[in-house]
Amino acid sequence: GIVGAGGNTGAVGFGMGFRQLDYKEAFLIMGFSILGSSLLSVFINIKGYSALFWGEDQAVSKETGTLAVPEQNAEDAADVNEDVADEKA
Repeated sequence: GIVGAGGNTGAVGFGMGFRQLDYKEAFLIMGFSILGSSLLSVFINIKGYSALFWGEDQAVSKETGTLAVPEQNAEDAADVNEDVADEKA
């Protein structure tokens, strides 16, 4: 979240907030933006891993320690090829 990982952007943004606003208003804005970003983190979805409330992890091979490669679907491959052809045109 913004508390530890806001980095330079968070530091500048909240630093400006504390300079320009009363402390009460600055803390309210900071609190609501942290709450908002934490609520949005529910929707983070990383391919191969389950999300917070849905999906499932892909099987990991014990021999190689890597994720299993999904099999190619002919229909999906045709869609990708069409999209690539459309982008080149």
